[in-house]
Amino acid sequence: MIDPARLTAELLEVLPRKQISRAMGKAADLRAPRPVLGSAIDAFAKAYGIDLDEAIVPREGFATFDDFFTRRLKPGVRPVDADPLAVVSPADGKVEDLGAIDPSGALLVKGKRYTVAELVGDVDDARRYAGGHYFIVYLSPRDYHRVHSPVAGPVASMRHVGGTLFPVNSIGIRHVPQLFAVNERVAVEQRSEHHGPVTTILVGAIGVGRISVSFDDVLTNVAGSQPGARRYGADGPPLDRAEELGTFHLGSTAIVFVGPTRRLRFVVEPGARVRVGEAVLRVVEGG
Repeated sequence: MIDPARLTAELLEVLPRKQISRAMGKAADLRAPRPVLGSAIDAFAKAYGIDLDEAIVPREGFATFDDFFTRRLKPGVRPVDADPLAVVSPADGKVEDLGAIDPSGALLVKGKRYTVAELVGDVDDARRYAGGHYFIVYLSPRDYHRVHSPVAGPVASMRHVGGTLFPVNSIGIRHVPQLFAVNERVAVEQRSEHHGPVTTILVGAIGVGRISVSFDDVLTNVAGSQPGARRYGADGPPLDRAEELGTFHLGSTAIVFVGPTRRLRFVVEPGARVRVGEAVLRVVEGG
């Protein structure tokens, strides 16, 4: 029997995915007549069940589709868990998977093996997470697409890892080998007083595919953008829990790695929906 998802993945394999995504990005940046754009946004919001009442909507409406997709939220609509030791969700979305990172630095995502080194793009940085924890949040088109800090702490480094752009939905996860390690991504490492090193990876996806960060001028999948690392040392920008870290310009996935500094337990299950600021990991009593 023909598997439509596999056929889709095979078709995407031969298409110029990054070029297609850049073209979609240019379209998302177009300033269409406000009535036309407003009608398109209303239809999109209705189709995906987007609650615009919690968003900051300009009086004159959004200027572009990208402005709508990267909308900010009203203050207070994403309360942060009161426990200062909790590691919180960096995004609204579905918990795609979670678990332990083994002593060798490997993890299983939907039964497929990855290593931290492959995902963060640096073997030395990856060693800090052996024996720690990871969780993955998938953002669908309905979700708020800004990404926030899972812990409080200064940014120690940021690495733009080059790659391609496959979908990160069920088609990509099932049929693209090493999906999260082949897609373009940005890894942001913070140093938390309570948890030591914590890295949030913003994984790009086909369809615009741009990732921007809130504390620097990096913007992926645009002409002239170059992969590379920036290390901030003691002068890294400080981020509080749930403070904005970066933005997906149309769809994707956030992966969080937490080192083994403390004993932690998950307080959500795979498949659960989470929102920015909700606890995902808590410290075990005595840990």
